[in-house]
Amino acid sequence: MKHPLTSLAAAGLALAMITPEPASAQSYQVDCAILLCLAGGWPASAPCAHARAVFIRRITPWPVEPPLQIWRCPMGASFDAPAPLSPMERLYDITFRAAPEISVPNATGPFVLAQADERADIDISGSAFDFVRSIRVYHVQFSQRENRDGECIISDATRLGSYGVQGDYHWQRSSAAAVPPASLLPRPAHCGWVSYRSVFVDWRDHEGNYGFEEVRY
Repeated sequence: MKHPLTSLAAAGLALAMITPEPASAQSYQVDCAILLCLAGGWPASAPCAHARAVFIRRITPWPVEPPLQIWRCPMGASFDAPAPLSPMERLYDITFRAAPEISVPNATGPFVLAQADERADIDISGSAFDFVRSIRVYHVQFSQRENRDGECIISDATRLGSYGVQGDYHWQRSSAAAVPPASLLPRPAHCGWVSYRSVFVDWRDHEGNYGFEEVRY
């Protein structure tokens, strides 16, 4: 049985596709769409295709941004309704019935690993939002070579971007050894020559299904 969150995402996206005046890519808050689409396993639809494109573009240098910026999605917003709405029902309204300004990444500027202390405007500490905290972004900068003396010279500046309990996003030191196997990072048994740079992101949807993308540069 699908969780209500996943079902809501699928139903909401299906409704958005069959309404007489469907929302265009510019008429919904993209971070709300990313949240819904990620939870539902990126259902096939125009809104989810655009949301996923923004999700991936944000990790494409430069700069490397948080792929989901949950603080831009006002889940705590109030709406006139005959009965109180749950946070996810409000999220559906924000995403497909409201028309706030869209958020897009800045493609210019110096290389930077962007952090964010902003948080979701509601409590997302429960297990229903574990899929947010499952997102991991690895900025891989790794090289190795063997010198004339047979010594293995290794340079590893890999860092990990991850989400806190309430959706805040921070970078920390990591290593190439921690990069998930789905990455194309070469892993020679001995000190073979390697020079590899990429941004690798992976996640699990609300049902635990695994997904990933990698951008080399």
